[in-house]
Amino acid sequence: MGAKEGSGFLGFVVVLVLALGRSARAGCAAEGLCCPGKEPSCASTGWRLNRAYGTCYCDEECQRTGDCCYDYAQVCPAVPCIVGEWSHWSGCAEQCQPKFRMRTRSVRQKPKNGGEPCPPLEEKAGCLEYTTYEGQECANEYVPAFITSFEYNKERKKRLVNPRWSSETEEPRSYCVEFKTESLSPYCSMETRPYARWMQYLREGYTVCVTCQPPAMHTVNHRCYGDGVDADRNKVLHWQAVGNPSCRGTWKKVQQVEECSCPLVHSFIFT
Repeated sequence: MGAKEGSGFLGFVVVLVLALGRSARAGCAAEGLCCPGKEPSCASTGWRLNRAYGTCYCDEECQRTGDCCYDYAQVCPAVPCIVGEWSHWSGCAEQCQPKFRMRTRSVRQKPKNGGEPCPPLEEKAGCLEYTTYEGQECANEYVPAFITSFEYNKERKKRLVNPRWSSETEEPRSYCVEFKTESLSPYCSMETRPYARWMQYLREGYTVCVTCQPPAMHTVNHRCYGDGVDADRNKVLHWQAVGNPSCRGTWKKVQQVEECSCPLVHSFIFT
């Protein structure tokens, strides 16, 4: 009788040990779990990634709370967001107004299991067009020089943006004007949007180069408004950054040349 009781107790101990062993190894794979978002029921009992034993989880939230099961990363590998290419820049939102152009991109694969989130899917950048949809000029309404990053030159397609420069018209030669900045608003250095970070390089007392090209040129005199052609070196002129109307200031004309030698970060373009 004692032997049977002893063997029964021994069997119970073996079963208990086996159960505890299975429990200790339990995790996302053993439970077949891998849940999106926050799901309290998506849990097991076993070792956590932080080497503590107890209830562990197999949902995406566990990475933030630090209570994932030890095998979460293997069973639920992180999948980053994948986006497509940027679309072409749109035209300006309004004619004859310093507004913005826009481009977008789509999500090809959504992030999973705490993978890298999606980057911005929309970008806006300042722009200014000088004719109405009916072909009427309106640039002479503006006294300040409207400027943007020289990188905008790569995006601007003058044949599409401004039809008045036809393929039959000889393209006027571009020119560059050097200015010494006198003052500027604090909003320029505060600009952090990716497409507008160029404004941070506007500094008081710096010499900057601004290029004049079609279609910012007037069709008659082939000059850009705000270039200070009739101003002497002591006249204070006004400028404004397209894309952030709060980024504005004054400068004085230094000289006009065919080609400027400013570093790229201090090179801009009349828009």
